Amino acid sequence: MEETITSTEAARIPKQRGEALETLQDIAVRYAEERHWDVFPGTWLEAVDGVQRCSCGEPSCIAPGAHPAREDWPTQATGSATAARRLWAKQPTASILLPTGRTFDAISVPETAGFLALARMRRMELTLGPVTCTPDRRVQFFVLPGAAAKVPDLVRKLGWPLASLDLDVLGEGTYVAAPPTRFGAHGRVQWACRPTPANRWLPDVEELISPIAYACGRDVRRSLRG
Repeated sequence: MEETITSTEAARIPKQRGEALETLQDIAVRYAEERHWDVFPGTWLEAVDGVQRCSCGEPSCIAPGAHPAREDWPTQATGSATAARRLWAKQPTASILLPTGRTFDAISVPETAGFLALARMRRMELTLGPVTCTPDRRVQFFVLPGAAAKVPDLVRKLGWPLASLDLDVLGEGTYVAAPPTRFGAHGRVQWACRPTPANRWLPDVEELISPIAYACGRDVRRSLRG
C-alpha cells in the first residue's frame, strides 16, 4: 500500500528559536559558535521601484537574495564567531550561506519527496540531522561530508539509476542557504528539523539513502503515470 502525504506538511515546520527577535548577524554567529559551521554572507534583497530585487543587479537572477556575492566565497567562509560578527556588521541584511563539503554535505530533493522521506524516517526511528525546506520547494538533508562520493553507488544498489531521480548531492564547492534567509518574493528558508543538541552528530548518508531514494522514485512513478 502506498503512503500518502497529508497536505501542508510545511505548516508543521517549527519556527527557528527567537527568529522574530534575532538579527541575521546573531543567527550567523550562533551557527558558527554553537554548530561550528562555516558561514559566509551572500547577496541580499533591495527595493527597486517598489520591487524587491537581488543586490547582484541581475533582473533575471534565479536565486534573488540567496547566492554568493563574491566569486571567492570559499575563502571568505569562516567558522569564527568573531569573524562572522564582523562580516554581517558590514552588511546586516546579507543572506546566510553555509558551504557544503566541510562539516556537512546536503541531499536535496523535491518537497513532496522530502516530506515523504521524513515521514518514513520518523517511523523507522532513524537519527536525523538538521533538514531545511526552501522557498523553491526543495528539502535538504544535512549528512556527514563525503556523501557526494557515496550516493551514486548507493542509489544504484537500491535499483535506481541516479540520473532518473531528482536527487542532488551538495558537496565540496557548493553551498546551502540557511534559515531564515529570504529567497526573493517566495519566502524564507525554514527548518523542517531544527539544529538541536540531539542532532549535533550528523548521520551518514548510508543511513538515510533508502527512504530518500524510495520517495524520489515514487515521484518518478507519479510523473510517468501523469
